[in-house]
Amino acid sequence: MNFFSPWHLLLVVLVALLLFGPSKLPELGRGFGRMFREFKDATNGLVSDEPNQAAPARKEVNPNSSVEEEARK
Repeated sequence: MNFFSPWHLLLVVLVALLLFGPSKLPELGRGFGRMFREFKDATNGLVSDEPNQAAPARKEVNPNSSVEEEARK
């Protein structure tokens, strides 16, 4: 499914041009570029920080015990 045709893109650009003006658009583009780059760097940092770290073990819960008994364990 193709949601965006070239006409949709043109319409979005024209609306942005009318809302922000031609002098503000390059500044907005740079800001969005910086934001996406920082987001990508942050997500890559999260993935590559601890690649060999195992997930924490889960605690088994006895379905027949009460909440107070589980809290004491």
